[in-house]
Amino acid sequence: MKARTRLADFFFLATIFSVSFQNVYWNVAGRVNLADVLALLFIVAFLAVRITQRDRLVTPTTLTVLGFAAAFLLVYLVGFFNLETKPALSLYEKGMTKFVIHFAFLAAGVAYLARRSERFYWRTIGWFVAGFAANAAYGVLQLAAKVAGHNLDALVLNPITGGAASINIWGVVGQSNVYRVNALTGDANHLGVMLVVPLLLLTPVYLRLERGHRLRMPLAVLLGFLLLVEISTLSRSGILGLVAGGAVLAVVYRRLLASRALLVPLAAVGALLAFIVTRRLDYFSNVFHARLQTNDSSSTLHFQVYDFIPQTLHAHPLFGFGLNTFSVYFEFVTGRTRWGAHSYYVATVVETGLVGTLLFALFLLYLFRRLGAARRIGRALAAIGDPIAARVRPLAWGLTAALVGTIAANAFYLTMQFYYFYALALLALATPIVFGRRLQA
Repeated sequence: MKARTRLADFFFLATIFSVSFQNVYWNVAGRVNLADVLALLFIVAFLAVRITQRDRLVTPTTLTVLGFAAAFLLVYLVGFFNLETKPALSLYEKGMTKFVIHFAFLAAGVAYLARRSERFYWRTIGWFVAGFAANAAYGVLQLAAKVAGHNLDALVLNPITGGAASINIWGVVGQSNVYRVNALTGDANHLGVMLVVPLLLLTPVYLRLERGHRLRMPLAVLLGFLLLVEISTLSRSGILGLVAGGAVLAVVYRRLLASRALLVPLAAVGALLAFIVTRRLDYFSNVFHARLQTNDSSSTLHFQVYDFIPQTLHAHPLFGFGLNTFSVYFEFVTGRTRWGAHSYYVATVVETGLVGTLLFALFLLYLFRRLGAARRIGRALAAIGDPIAARVRPLAWGLTAALVGTIAANAFYLTMQFYYFYALALLALATPIVFGRRLQA
């Protein structure tokens, strides 16, 4: 029995660790990510433990997740009848496969954490953050190797996956390429949007740590490091998400905005950036001004995708063109094959119509309500003098800010269909369950 539980623990934490590794995949009957494999193995191990223990109890939160999964499935099945081409059918099948794995992992993960201790929950948070840190560290090595004239992906990643990964090149300034760190995500903008989560999640937890706490310095260093990597992605969507989520934290923790705990790491990051920029001032000045432009072709394309919404509402207003089929029906407009919507909300409306969009909005609302419950639990624990309240409330606010930042960043990018978002949702849903037990004792 213990062996099965340890195996489930391993696959669960391994999945949580790898949710941001989008570029670690194999072409086996389609694109199969490392997280796909690990999530499926965890689901099998989870079911094996439940069957062996004859445990049929399911938390209300898990039932709600399964209810949402059933509702989404119904919408997607109705959208199936709007498919018109064989390529659309192929993409629809791949989208359905991803959907089933994502929601199965979400439901099983919530049920799993509901049965585990607070210590295991914190281990989950640790592995979740460690995965982003490892991804970012790979990105720094990737950039350093490229500047030195080497291709780290060709040496490390490509032999494993059989792919052709490489660092993103944004453009040229003078005689020098402008590199954008993409690490293990494959796209610098994806990495920039993903890093919003650990930055916003950890900041309030770090700010509320007691002076002298053993994690205070490591978290300060980690946050500074992640912020530097965030900047190196040159992702405007990532910065948008960071600003949106940061605004939430700025209101809640406004009294700590001028604290030494916040200003010292920011000053260190600023000093390092100033040192780097002043060494090649013209180079970085050109890059900075170019990224501030909103009338370039890339920016225009991001806004133009919203023009597809009226076309969808005219053709298939209720259930859209079918899950994961955006690129097929708008290839004649974009001129590119397998081109994503570059906006999660455009993709949702186009592929699932008004019904699917409303359902997803309700799902997000449910996540916010559960995070609200986590904050209330934190206040209740503080009222009875439980010291864990000093961790629960900052954690709940960090998850709230991370969700807000992710929602904002996906206005112009398409990352909420990746595993990291479902891991974030899992943590949001499990938090009130795990810490709510203290009030029931």
